[in-house]
Amino acid sequence: MAANPMHQFEVYKIGPEINIGGINLSYTNASLFMTISVIMILTLLFFGTKKKSLIPSKIQLITEMSYTFVAKMINETAGSNAKSFFPFVFTLFMFVLFCNMVGMLPYSFTVTSHIIVTFVLAAIVFVGVTIIGFIKHGFKYLELFVPKGVPVVLLPLIVIIEIISYLSRPISLSVRLFANMMAGHTMLKVFGGFVISLGLLGGWLPLGFSVALTGLEILVAFLQAYVFAILTCIYLNDALNLHH
Repeated sequence: MAANPMHQFEVYKIGPEINIGGINLSYTNASLFMTISVIMILTLLFFGTKKKSLIPSKIQLITEMSYTFVAKMINETAGSNAKSFFPFVFTLFMFVLFCNMVGMLPYSFTVTSHIIVTFVLAAIVFVGVTIIGFIKHGFKYLELFVPKGVPVVLLPLIVIIEIISYLSRPISLSVRLFANMMAGHTMLKVFGGFVISLGLLGGWLPLGFSVALTGLEILVAFLQAYVFAILTCIYLNDALNLHH
């Protein structure tokens, strides 16, 4: 009998249980794979920038491509005013990307398949962008909820819609990443279970689907990191360049 496809998302403690002030701070498998992702990012950046040569090595090339990719994204989406926020966007992009990619490895854990993780990341973006908007524009930032050219009769309704739309940003940002990663990994587990259940004679078709789905899931892992980063840039653009 095939294993439950939802078991791969189970969070469990590693080591002793740690409770401080009634809050469980135990080290879990989710914490472990977040740590692994961070170590991999730091290793890539360390060796990618250690020796700068005219003809770059593979690791230097990957590092430079990552830097250029995010820098171009920020410049095209949020403008030159957002260059100072490059470290923030780059960190978000690399963290989400590596968490997604590490989750593709056999017997690993996909951190971004949990809504609590993606919601915390989205909340950091939302709160940060809101603070930036008020610091830069003061209470004039509230003009974001009042589109220009709207008839006075429709203004109350439009303002309510704009406020709801703004407050739903962290929800949509987190659910999009969580749902895509969870759905993809669930499908992989289901087709993998079919391969085992049907055996050598009947398992070739689901095996083919599993291989194709794995390739698609790798693409989705990159695209979701890209979407998360570019939406962050769009929100930054709204905060820095107040217009509607």
